[in-house]
Amino acid sequence: MREREPEKRARGVLKALQQVAKETVLGIGGLREALFVPFLAILTALIISGLFIVISEPVVVSAYANFFQSPGYALSVTLTTLSSAYGALFRGSIGDPKEIYRALVTFSQVGDAAPLRYALYPISESLTTSVPYIFAGLAVALGFRCGLFNIGAEGQILIGGLASVWVGYNITGFPWFIHLPLALVVGALAGALWSAIAGYLKAKTGAHEVINTIMMNYLAFRLSDLLLTDPRLMGRPTGTPMTPQILPTAYLPRLLGSPLRFHAGFFMALGVAALVYWFLWKTTLGFEIRTVGANPDAARYAGMSVAKNFVLAMGLSGALAGLAGANEVLGVTHFVGGGFSPGYGFDSIALALLGKSHPLGVVLAALLFGTLRAGAAKMQILGIPIDIIQILQAMIIMFIAAPALVRLIYRLKVEREVTEVVFTRGWGG
Repeated sequence: MREREPEKRARGVLKALQQVAKETVLGIGGLREALFVPFLAILTALIISGLFIVISEPVVVSAYANFFQSPGYALSVTLTTLSSAYGALFRGSIGDPKEIYRALVTFSQVGDAAPLRYALYPISESLTTSVPYIFAGLAVALGFRCGLFNIGAEGQILIGGLASVWVGYNITGFPWFIHLPLALVVGALAGALWSAIAGYLKAKTGAHEVINTIMMNYLAFRLSDLLLTDPRLMGRPTGTPMTPQILPTAYLPRLLGSPLRFHAGFFMALGVAALVYWFLWKTTLGFEIRTVGANPDAARYAGMSVAKNFVLAMGLSGALAGLAGANEVLGVTHFVGGGFSPGYGFDSIALALLGKSHPLGVVLAALLFGTLRAGAAKMQILGIPIDIIQILQAMIIMFIAAPALVRLIYRLKVEREVTEVVFTRGWGG
């Protein structure tokens, strides 16, 4: 007997729900797909970026112009240039192992922490830079899980930063254990409300969230220009486009002492990543969000409100981005000025894709991007263009996003087919 249409549809719904329920942390591809292939992707990106470093150095180009006359010299110059560049990247992001060892010995013998702080400065900057990346990457990843493309993280970071800085300098008389949490909560709520507008428009009118969040970015930028330049609002009386400094009671504590900027927000970011994982995989609301992202028709047929989950997911996504701005204000800058975010919100799209929209993957990708950004300054001192770091980031994203290409290059055998839940459905979604 031919299967009836309602029964056929019910079977499709059940299959979609089972697919979401069985989704795991590392997926079906196993340990090699989760760790080894990304490692090879990063290695390949370093090799190709090395070619750009070599051709950007006039000394190397000149040596290869006379390659047949002195091939040994050309190869020596190439190796020296690459080792200097990647050595600077390592020392600028992690530190010099010899200096760290000497500083540890001095600290253990004399008790002088100053050399140790100096030696740990590079890794401290890498971890500090990774904090807004973690929050913003989680924001975009959570949107992806619901099938939403949140392009507005940059504006939500700015709105969250402005809200938290207003609480930080305008509300007085509270001890730190009230003032600091209040500033964080207000920053998160501001980002949530700003992002929920796009979610509401998507749910009620079908307006695409990409267009809405891009427009909300521009609104955030222009609103910040108004607030920062008008002393009657949030600008300084001197006319400088920046807010007043927040009060010390709103500071996120720095954990390693001056001049290191490493603050408690790093551990907060790790805790929030764990909370996002628990929410998405261990709660009913999280299951609904993932189901809507995987198959909205199946979710609707199962009695889930797609519109509610759109608004909820966008609101939570904005809250995470708002926390990124709040952490940057309360832990690092202590004010908001022009160019407050150097593109964290836009980079977070790449982070979410790189981390496969999973909190653990986002944290690892954020640590990688924080390391690259911190090490770029050291490379610049050697005269290597900062664009090389951006090329390196682009190469890493490209190869990790295309594991089949990595397997083809290194002739790796595919053991199992890796299945992924569809996180975004494109313009027709």
